[in-house]
Amino acid sequence: MKCAIMQPTYFPWIGYFDLLSQVDKFVFLDDVQLARRSWQVRNRIKTANGELYLTVPVLKTKSRDEQVICGSHMCPEKQWRQKHINSIRFSYKKSGFFHEIISMVEELINADTSDLSTFNINIIKRISRGIGINTNFLKASELKGVSGAKDYRLASICKKIECDEYVSPPGAADYIEKESPGGVFRIEGIKLYYHRYRHPVYPQLYGDFLEYMSIIDLLLNCGLGESLQIIKKGSVEAISSPEFRKNHFNDEESDL
Repeated sequence: MKCAIMQPTYFPWIGYFDLLSQVDKFVFLDDVQLARRSWQVRNRIKTANGELYLTVPVLKTKSRDEQVICGSHMCPEKQWRQKHINSIRFSYKKSGFFHEIISMVEELINADTSDLSTFNINIIKRISRGIGINTNFLKASELKGVSGAKDYRLASICKKIECDEYVSPPGAADYIEKESPGGVFRIEGIKLYYHRYRHPVYPQLYGDFLEYMSIIDLLLNCGLGESLQIIKKGSVEAISSPEFRKNHFNDEESDL
């Protein structure tokens, strides 16, 4: 059984969905610290003037170090939601699938919740089902008996959900491989792979193609029916930990 574990992101880029499609179980790592200016609270769309960041305002706690994703709440004012919708509407009103997709995007943004984790997870699950990804979703915050930090925590989650193969974002190799090849995954007998992705080109508004936009860009330009097929065009077979170690310092692929 193969799994992946990542934080719930605001309208993720298409590589995130490729990773989702490659595993049997996907765990939202929602019980870790919320970092400033992270992809959990922002993403980008393409406009006539280039990329534009859409940022979700989050209520601050007394201590930023104590603010975890599943305990974070979005600002209650509705202005930011409408601002995001207006920006998307203005930028994509001439896209090929605007009328098919915009109502779903608006519904997701206007979801009746203030909880950041619930908000992002709802977005990811809804889009996944819409484009044909049927991965089993779980939340780290709902798993009992998980312990440790970094790769120890990830391996503990894998064992808890009975998965013997783990597909990691390439950026995590910096701490997984730091102490020893394969880190704690190798010690625990869990096969470790690293996700690889080559961004495909698809029809897009406003001149030269921009990579790493939010999934919103793909959906509005290409529609639900074609999105997964386009996403899979960028799929590259996951690479094993030993092979990755040989060249990962030269690997320039994005980990958004």
